[in-house]
Amino acid sequence: MPDPAAAPRPLPTPGVAFAGRTFEAVLFDMDGTLIDSVPAVDRNWRRWAAEHGLPDPEEFQIQHGTPARTLIAELLPEDRVESAYERIHALELEDNEGVTILPGTRDALAVLPPARQAIVTSCTRPLAAARMKASGLAAPSVVVTADDVERGKPDPDPFLLGAERLGVDPARCLVVEDAPAGIAAAHAAGCATLAVTGTHSAAELAQASPAPDALATGLAAVRFVVSPDGVRVTDA
Repeated sequence: MPDPAAAPRPLPTPGVAFAGRTFEAVLFDMDGTLIDSVPAVDRNWRRWAAEHGLPDPEEFQIQHGTPARTLIAELLPEDRVESAYERIHALELEDNEGVTILPGTRDALAVLPPARQAIVTSCTRPLAAARMKASGLAAPSVVVTADDVERGKPDPDPFLLGAERLGVDPARCLVVEDAPAGIAAAHAAGCATLAVTGTHSAAELAQASPAPDALATGLAAVRFVVSPDGVRVTDA
C-alpha cells in the first residue's frame, strides 16, 4: 500500500498562496491554460503515430506542455526526428477543429494591461497563430513561441524571454501553467507558479517536481486585481 506520508500535500489556492503579494506581470501558457486544444492535439498525434508505425496508435497520447521536437526525439531514431517533426507540424496546422477558449480566459486577459501580460507557449509561431485564430483568442503584444528560443520547456528560456520582452524581473512574474514541464521551466526562471487543472489532474500537478506554488481549477476560479503596486491574485 502507498505510504500516506509520501502523498503530496494539497496545494493552496491562489488567494492563500499569494496573499499580500503583487506581481509585475503574468505569463500565461496557452494550450490547456487559455485555450482547449486537447481534442485536436490528440487527434493529430494519433494520426501521426499511426503513420510512423508506433504501437497502439489509437491509444497514443503525448505529454502535454512539452515541445513537439523534444517528444519526437524520445520516440524515434535521430535520423527520423526532423521529418517526423515537420509532419506533425503540418498536421496540426491543417486541423484545429474544436479548439476553443477556456472559461475565464477573456476576463483574465481583459483586466491585465498589455504591459503586464504575455503568452509563453511551446507551439511554433505559425501553430500558435492558427490556434488563436481557431479559438478566437486575441494575441497580446508579447507572445513567445518555440521559434524564439533554442531550448524549450522544461528549460527556463521561454519564461526568461517573456519577462525580458515585457521589461520585468522574472522574480516579479507569475506564471500560469497546466503542465509539469511548464511549471519546472517557470521555477527554473525564478517565477512564481499557478497551476490550472485540465490536461493534468490536481494530484498529478501536486506530484510535479518542483510543485507549483498554488492550484486552481482553471482561470475562471481566479481573479486578477490591478493596482499601482502591481497585480494581485485572489480566488474568484
